[in-house]
Amino acid sequence: MAPPDATLHTVATGRAAETVAQHQNPQDLTFYSAWFCPFNHRVWIALEEKGIPYQYKEVNPYKKEEYFLQINPRGLVPAVKYRGKAIYESLVLLEFIEDAYPSHKPNLLPSDPSDRAHQRIWIDHIAKAVVPASMRLTMAQPNEQEKLETARNELYEALRKLQNEIKGPYFAGEQFTLVDVVIAPWILRDYVSAEHRGFKREDVGEGWVKYAKAIETRDSVCRTMSERDKAKVIYDRYLRGDAHSEAAKAVKAGRPIP
Repeated sequence: MAPPDATLHTVATGRAAETVAQHQNPQDLTFYSAWFCPFNHRVWIALEEKGIPYQYKEVNPYKKEEYFLQINPRGLVPAVKYRGKAIYESLVLLEFIEDAYPSHKPNLLPSDPSDRAHQRIWIDHIAKAVVPASMRLTMAQPNEQEKLETARNELYEALRKLQNEIKGPYFAGEQFTLVDVVIAPWILRDYVSAEHRGFKREDVGEGWVKYAKAIETRDSVCRTMSERDKAKVIYDRYLRGDAHSEAAKAVKAGRPIP
């Protein structure tokens, strides 16, 4: 029998592959990435948005290779090495990037302390409400109608609360900010729930439809997204109930699915 991760495409594809090819030279910052991971995708978007020099290195977080465990003992992406020091966790890394590269524009957090706090409140909402609800919706099986409907309504509620704070076209208005970076990977992947779990952007609201369109067409977002069919293999095996798929293993272990 093939190993459980045999179907996992090992490298980025499409425009993301073009971006990878442009970031192979050594830099102060080495970005350890898994192309399919939405948490990882946050950091990649921020690096591209700000034009920060970085070296891209693809890793398979399911293999837990020893060299990578020395960088992140949990063996998970995203992770970076910055001038020899290891740093990990997506939200930590996003703020680190802002602090370490203040001259690289645009700034993804506003300069006003109150506005920065406001952004952090809604980043926390995404982390504690939107992402868990999205996971529950994907995990709910079609024959679990009550569970599926509950999860879908929870996601709608969480997204509507966020929608009410959006100034447009981005969260804070014309400026693309950290809130947009944090939610972007889930907007890009909501086609999975749309195809299999009855999720509809329009059921969140007209404002959400416009916002999602602005996010998914942002250049830094497009440059870091691989082809859908490669990611779809990962989701489809879980959605069919394949216990050996990478997504199913992640769910069983309490990790976010890719």
